Amino acid sequence: MKIKIMNGPNLNLLGTRQPELYGSTRFEDYFATLSAHFPEVTLSYFQSNHEGALIDELQLMIGQYDGLILNPAAYGHTSIALADALACLDMPIIEVHISDIYQREAYRQHTYTAAYAQHMITGKGLEGYKEAIEKLLRKS
Repeated sequence: MKIKIMNGPNLNLLGTRQPELYGSTRFEDYFATLSAHFPEVTLSYFQSNHEGALIDELQLMIGQYDGLILNPAAYGHTSIALADALACLDMPIIEVHISDIYQREAYRQHTYTAAYAQHMITGKGLEGYKEAIEKLLRKS
């Protein structure tokens, strides 16, 4: 199985950005742990602070991957364009949020991107990505 993990804006700062909300582990370090834990899965990772770059990457995925794990970060709450790009994908999508968006500000409690996800995992820290991979593996 070939799975893409995509992270949106400011998630390049994981490990240093608001560790009380997001933890103290860099995503690149956690990605290495995920890759070791799931040797049967081909994992790739992409992060961008730029909406257009995320959309371009989603379009490049068409026909190339079996599943997507997406943490759209703030773009989930604001980007109809990102949601439209997800609509073009013919693969299972799992949306992940490290913090519990339902326990945060009101504007964070809705995401446009969730309409295209088969499941959302929120508030489980980085372990939410592991749970997402497990869900995708059960669907294959």
